[in-house]
Amino acid sequence: QLQLVESGGGLVQPGGSLRLSCAAIGFTLDYYVIGWFRQAPGKEREGVSCISSSDGGTTYADFTEGRFTISRDNAKNTVFLQMNSLKPEDTAVYHCAATPYYSDWHRMEVNEFEYWGQGTQVTVSS
Repeated sequence: QLQLVESGGGLVQPGGSLRLSCAAIGFTLDYYVIGWFRQAPGKEREGVSCISSSDGGTTYADFTEGRFTISRDNAKNTVFLQMNSLKPEDTAVYHCAATPYYSDWHRMEVNEFEYWGQGTQVTVSS
């Protein structure tokens, strides 16, 4: 069924932290390239972070500025995105996505990912 379910979003003050989860249903995430993307109102969807299916390599968008960390827990079939020092500019709907083949996964191209979760809202505001 290849379902992805995100959770962990919410309202947080600037400088706060959130940990997003992306749980796989019906398939094993370990065999897929997994990406986190976000889309703010009026803006295009953009890549946030990606983790490879082979050696576990990761990549991050420049705007993360060392604040975010992507990881996986194979036992739970889940990928996480730890977000620290959040800014109002981080406000968006965050989606996880998966694809079984993407040699240039570090580019985080939206159109290369086949399966998408519903998204979880992250709001950073005072």
